[in-house]
Amino acid sequence: MNGRHNTDVDSGELRQRAERQLAEKPSGNSPKLEQRLLHELQVHQIELEMQNEALREAQTNAEQALERYAELFDFAPIAYFSLGRDGIIRQTNFCGSKLLGSERSNLVGRHFVQYISQEDRHIFNLFLDKVFTHDGVQRCELTLQNDCWIIIEASADTSRQSCLAAVLDISNRKQNEQELQLAATIYLALEEAITVTDQNDRIIAINRAFTNLTGYTAEEVIGQTRSLLKSGRQDNVFYQTMWNKLNTTGKWQGEIWNRRKNGEEYLEYLSINTLYSDKGKIIRRVATSSDITEKKRTAEIVHKQANIDPLTELPNRRMFLDRLQQAISKTHRGHKKLALMFLDLDHFKDVNDSLGHDMGDLLLKEVTQRMLSCIRETDTLARPGGDEFTLIMGELHDTNSIERVAQSILQAMMVPFQLKGECCHASVSIGIALYPDDADNLEELLKKADQAMYAAKDLGRSRFSYFTPAMQEAAEIRLRLTNDLRHAMDNHQIWVAYQPIVDLATGEISKAEALIRWQHPARGLISPAEFMPVAEDTGLITELGEWVFHQVAKQVADWRVAYYPLFQVSINKSSAQFHNDADKLSDWLAHLEGLGLPGGCIAVEITEGLLLDTSSVVSEKLLALKSAGVQTSLDNFGTGYSALAYLKKYHIDFLKIDRTFVSNLTANSSDMALCQAIILIAHTLGMKVIAEGVETDEQRDLLLKAGCDYGQGYLFSKPVTAEEFEKLINPALNNRSP
Repeated sequence: MNGRHNTDVDSGELRQRAERQLAEKPSGNSPKLEQRLLHELQVHQIELEMQNEALREAQTNAEQALERYAELFDFAPIAYFSLGRDGIIRQTNFCGSKLLGSERSNLVGRHFVQYISQEDRHIFNLFLDKVFTHDGVQRCELTLQNDCWIIIEASADTSRQSCLAAVLDISNRKQNEQELQLAATIYLALEEAITVTDQNDRIIAINRAFTNLTGYTAEEVIGQTRSLLKSGRQDNVFYQTMWNKLNTTGKWQGEIWNRRKNGEEYLEYLSINTLYSDKGKIIRRVATSSDITEKKRTAEIVHKQANIDPLTELPNRRMFLDRLQQAISKTHRGHKKLALMFLDLDHFKDVNDSLGHDMGDLLLKEVTQRMLSCIRETDTLARPGGDEFTLIMGELHDTNSIERVAQSILQAMMVPFQLKGECCHASVSIGIALYPDDADNLEELLKKADQAMYAAKDLGRSRFSYFTPAMQEAAEIRLRLTNDLRHAMDNHQIWVAYQPIVDLATGEISKAEALIRWQHPARGLISPAEFMPVAEDTGLITELGEWVFHQVAKQVADWRVAYYPLFQVSINKSSAQFHNDADKLSDWLAHLEGLGLPGGCIAVEITEGLLLDTSSVVSEKLLALKSAGVQTSLDNFGTGYSALAYLKKYHIDFLKIDRTFVSNLTANSSDMALCQAIILIAHTLGMKVIAEGVETDEQRDLLLKAGCDYGQGYLFSKPVTAEEFEKLINPALNNRSP
């Protein structure tokens, strides 16, 4: 519309138009005056008609304009409200209805303030008052009850009784502002260092954490590249790989050594991400990093403690098993072979006992270095524990290298070890099992290598042995023997045999040695040499020892009453029993006291190796035996590491000459000289002597002539049951002088 209606045409123009219309009509023959008056009347009539037409046209245009205004108001994309001075809603559009969440008919007549949040109502009231008291458009920000953020703009009409308010929902903008503010706060407060670079990799922003981490301020790094932090530890290949990944994927993350402003190097975990434009061009790179130096060091310590043997710094059992499983998997994929060696030091306990645990540790370290010098870089040497080592030789093309390594280790062990001025000898027994020849899984491979190692020991030690099926059969027999032994006592298969110890001068039997026997229901009588090692390995030796003691205590009590009041029975006690805490001497003594027996009714037989044991447990138990009146007998004297000082220290009561010296005893033999020397030493130290393995009269007579006190062997009797033993005692008692 141009802003003017047809009613604005001046009257002169209307008259001219009316006269032109009248002139076009034919005139009549009326008199001149009448004609003039009629002419005027007609002109005026035409003017009125034209004015009415113009008015009708103007009204139509006004109605159309009003209709267009209503449409614009109702469907405007901005919420509009017509408000009175009192804030009552007089009119609103569809957008306003949607904003307040109510029909327009329900909104009209309500106070606009009731849709404002409680905390902002006073702001609205001040705003509305300002609209009607000030000129121009007023503006403010508020929140509605429905948590929408709005901007409201309004100005009063000329009457100052109402105003038109435009309301814009700015919730999204406010949320974005809050998120940006939060991001900025996080950016500044993050403990991770953040670096933002441009498309040329020049630093354009950092946060405080970056300064804390590197020592560089924003002023010092803006415009620089991150190469400012290079430590020099990574080579060019490292950085080329990093940039290739960044340029192809837009991302890189990993560990990298950098340098602080003060020159200190640190390990950081760095993550770089790239921001691109819509056209794929690089806009920014954002790098986040954190110092993981201490974390890495702690992790390495924890890993080392969990996986590395602290003494030798070899993999421990845990890491060894993990490495073995990996090696098996790799060997399987490559269709090759793998060798597993079990290496066990021979007589290592003797070194520990004689030289002390510190020297034993030094020996283990030296052994480790010698073994490492014999193996390939790809092999894994581990120490699962104690004096045991394992060696994994993976991905073998042939088995020739296995024997070369084993021989090399054996030869390396032959050279004496110098430990703080002490010369020490050590050898190793090696068991070898192959994957997949001998076993197709980890558990079986371990078992087979262990069996082969024990076979090497049985063959004489200081050698290697491959696994064979016969070893598996022997292991299965041993397993069955172990299971059977666990039930032997409950099934009354175990019994005690007694072998007399005879006074060579008088022929009296006032002593006996108790020997354990096992009558197996299927295998018959099983030798103690076969089942006692099993008992020691499984811990059953303690239970067996207790049972034997109680049987012997009851028996000696009966024989002291029936035959001889000072009768004594000796019981063998192994090193394993001495070291077992469950084996308590106090229980023995209490049981004897309950039977009314003194400690002297029992003699404990031990081996020379036990005397050399420096363990305080062993020492305390030996001395406690002596204090309780229990006598001690040293078995197999002269066959091991004889140490006369220990004989005196523990006040040994009896020395037993080993059967190897007695079996070939003749008048002028070297064995005779050894027997005479042993007897002389024993008597000099106040000990009695018992000769084992006496089988002939000549042996008895030679021993008696040499001054030997007691004899034990098949000449007198083999080990027998208690009932049969009693038949041996009676003749001796009859021959005894009153």
